[in-house]
Amino acid sequence: MAVTMADISKLRKMSGAGVMDCKNALQEAEGDFDKAMEIIRKKCQAVAAKRSDREASEGCVLATQAGEFAAIVALKCETDFVAKNEQFVALTKDILDIAVANKPATLADLLAAPMSDGCPVENHITDRVGVTGEKMELGFYEFLTGATTVSYIHPGNKLATIVAFNQPDVDPQVARDVAMQVAAMNPVAVNPNEVPQNVIDQKMEIARDKARQAGKPENLLDRIAEGALQKYYKENTLLQQEFVKDSKLTIAQYLQQQNKELTVTAFKRVTLNVE
Repeated sequence: MAVTMADISKLRKMSGAGVMDCKNALQEAEGDFDKAMEIIRKKCQAVAAKRSDREASEGCVLATQAGEFAAIVALKCETDFVAKNEQFVALTKDILDIAVANKPATLADLLAAPMSDGCPVENHITDRVGVTGEKMELGFYEFLTGATTVSYIHPGNKLATIVAFNQPDVDPQVARDVAMQVAAMNPVAVNPNEVPQNVIDQKMEIARDKARQAGKPENLLDRIAEGALQKYYKENTLLQQEFVKDSKLTIAQYLQQQNKELTVTAFKRVTLNVE
């Protein structure tokens, strides 16, 4: 049957596929758009299967907040060229919007969540694989809740953070400053109490060994190790870190300047950069 350019354009908008792929699919489906979409989707699935063993180390990381909920998603691909493509970034944004609207509990739940056309997120990612010829995967989905939440996307869309606070109506600039602190300084926990015990034990043992090799007396090793651990907390726990905008203040002190009871309850950080 004859296929018009209007039909091809319509299918291209629906699928994102190339002109010839749309033309061939419409001809095979005898003008039925649903069947044509299924033909294109099967082709995309075949391409995705062939690319499954490839490495997807590039991508787009986006974050946002809506009231008491904030989320980060990272859609991964093979090349920076595709990562910067407008349609790839738009798909990442659409997936993030679905996450905020549905608040899925896991990455698998997000992949299964329906998008505006009723098809799950996973299908849309597969469709883009067929269009670009690159492996793609939803590499990260993180979320948190709090009385106030904030998000920060570092320029380049390779790093994003979200932070939750214990108080409502936190000053937007203060909240953003803390989110940028998380991006810049990569803390391991909000405070020392949240540092895993195995990490504490490891840091203590390393400090003891270094002191022992330096010839320090055995009866002083624990005290030296404790001092090294406190230094680790200062450098790596968010509330004890020096504020990057004012090194005279810790993050805890900066927050207390705004409100004596204000603190961070949780944060998430996702990056595709090599650190």
